[in-house]
Amino acid sequence: MPLLALDGDGWVSGARHLLSPNCDDFPDGSLPTLLIVHNISLPPSRYGGDAVERLFTNRLDPQAHPYFAAISHLRVSSHFFIRRDGTLVQCVPVRRRAWHAGVSCFGGRERCNDFALGVEMEGCDFEPFTEAQYCMLARLGTLLRRALPLAAITGHEHVAPGRKTDPGPFFDWKRAAHDTGLPFVAA
Repeated sequence: MPLLALDGDGWVSGARHLLSPNCDDFPDGSLPTLLIVHNISLPPSRYGGDAVERLFTNRLDPQAHPYFAAISHLRVSSHFFIRRDGTLVQCVPVRRRAWHAGVSCFGGRERCNDFALGVEMEGCDFEPFTEAQYCMLARLGTLLRRALPLAAITGHEHVAPGRKTDPGPFFDWKRAAHDTGLPFVAA
């Protein structure tokens, strides 16, 4: 596994960098305090390929799959994408705001994108995540916790209940909290 380090611009060495245009500055130059875990697969429940990366860079072909026609117009991103084999892709530097949480609330604070980092795990709500993914999340979370004022880890389902269900029932919160050193808080 590659050595991970965070540079002054907010990029993690050891990750493959794929800059998403779907980002902007955190309000008032603040730093993120929350790590939100998501899951994604495109088409749904199919892994591999470049569709997720194409979605995050506004290059998803609506003709490539029937599902893509309904989502290709979206302008979304995440700071990180962890593939099934543990490969880490970074799309937004941690010093910028990614567009991953949408309408959301954590600890009485709305607009989680304003104070959170997003980590997309390649997966779905209906099957377990891989050992390689948990290992990469542990390494990434530990690095980010040491470099930033992160205070908790939570899921998209917790900050947008009723609207989102990810990362879903197969995600091991106890393990993620232990391995990253971040307490799990269900919003």
